[in-house]
Amino acid sequence: MAPPADLRAWIALLEREGELVRVGAEVDPDLEITEIVDRTVKSGGPALLFERPKGSSHPLLVNQFGTERRMCLAFGAPSLDAVGARVQDVLEMQPPQGIAEKVRGLKKLKSIADSQPKRVRSGPCQEVVLRGEDVDLDALPIQRCWPGDPAPFITLPAVITRDPRTGTRNVGMYRMQKLDRRTTAMHWQIHKDGRADYLLADGRLDVAVALGLDPVTTYAASAPLPKHVDELMLAGLLRGEPVELVRGATVDLDVPANAEIVLEGYVQKDDLAEEGPFGDHTGYYTAAEPFPVFHVTAVTMRRDAIYPSIVVGRPPQEDAWLGKATERIFLPAVRMTVPEIVDYDLPVAGAFHNCAVVSIRKAFPGHARKVMHAIWGLGMLSLTKAVVVVDEDVDVHDYAEVFFTVGANVDPKRDVLISEGPLDHLDHAPTLQFYGGKIGIDATRKGPAEGTRPWPEEIRMTDEVKALVDRRWAEYGIELGGAARDGETSHISRPLRRLLRL
Repeated sequence: MAPPADLRAWIALLEREGELVRVGAEVDPDLEITEIVDRTVKSGGPALLFERPKGSSHPLLVNQFGTERRMCLAFGAPSLDAVGARVQDVLEMQPPQGIAEKVRGLKKLKSIADSQPKRVRSGPCQEVVLRGEDVDLDALPIQRCWPGDPAPFITLPAVITRDPRTGTRNVGMYRMQKLDRRTTAMHWQIHKDGRADYLLADGRLDVAVALGLDPVTTYAASAPLPKHVDELMLAGLLRGEPVELVRGATVDLDVPANAEIVLEGYVQKDDLAEEGPFGDHTGYYTAAEPFPVFHVTAVTMRRDAIYPSIVVGRPPQEDAWLGKATERIFLPAVRMTVPEIVDYDLPVAGAFHNCAVVSIRKAFPGHARKVMHAIWGLGMLSLTKAVVVVDEDVDVHDYAEVFFTVGANVDPKRDVLISEGPLDHLDHAPTLQFYGGKIGIDATRKGPAEGTRPWPEEIRMTDEVKALVDRRWAEYGIELGGAARDGETSHISRPLRRLLRL
């Protein structure tokens, strides 16, 4: 099944699959919707389309990504790992050795070429064009999510800029606090590519903000890609067809033709405003700081445009599934850099940057420490505060198994590494912002070369006895859950299953 072509096709798919509820009652975007969404997300509930948000004529869509099933529907894939396999197929391109490999290589190159965004002359996103005094952000049902938020925040934007030196496009997801009818703050954190474009600009920088995209392109805006890789190309690769773009009405930028709403405008060097506090995905309010002011010169939209939103807060929230998609999709890229990595898990409760659990094929003394340092030097994973390294046979998604392994295998004096380095902009714990301590825990089995006593054999039943009990289970008359009955006694150990029970 192909991914949905735009937001309306996505809503129709969700409705057909029983994954969406239309809320006809008038509901207030100021706090009330958040409480409804928070209860819905934590119970594994459906996407919500609020048809009558108070104070606006535009419906509000939220929780579109709130379960693993909906994420897979968004990508038209049976699993998130299957989406990662699409990326791996491209990453593993090697110089072809024979005719068959050359043909396969040409197909991969064509797939990449066909994924590039495509300019078209017109698009639904410009059916309505409002400029100047007609621009009114108050007309949109922008949520104020938490009581300590000083204003409404746009939370699910695809923010488009260009590198002033190279012309390379960047698409990122940065929250935007509404300051008044025609301006917002732009939360460009210190480690983000949007901020780099802003700092390189000579005065003014054009910006476009696309709202209400097809789900794959929305996801791509959140993906931690290197600065030279176009997020819209990734979206085209994952969609199986290119993202169509139209020229902005008032900015020198291309924007997604099928967006529901596009905000066009600019930021000016040293034009800053106090932004925040904001109830963030860390579970705490991020403190107020100065950020660039985005001046809206035009709002273009579809007729009867639908406004998308997302609520972040103490995990798990809807953004857990955007993060889990990134974890699975980018595993092949992580393995390209650190090939001894078997798998990894970024726990939702750790807000994705506080902890990484990594399994490796251990080959030499100190191998776990080598991998810790590799993680701390790898793109946005460099901001990870704690890295736990286990052997390849440990299921990194089974936190009970991981905790058992840490408890059983770790001598804190020998196996804990305390280091320091850059930390996430939103991390409130370190004494200095952006920089602080890191911890690595080597929970792998140790050998004589690492100065240990003989390592004991782990207790395991023989395969023959397991098979015998499987065959005779009905004779015993013992009613148990499916996992224990089938010989799986190591707790619940399938990826992602325990997210909503955190």
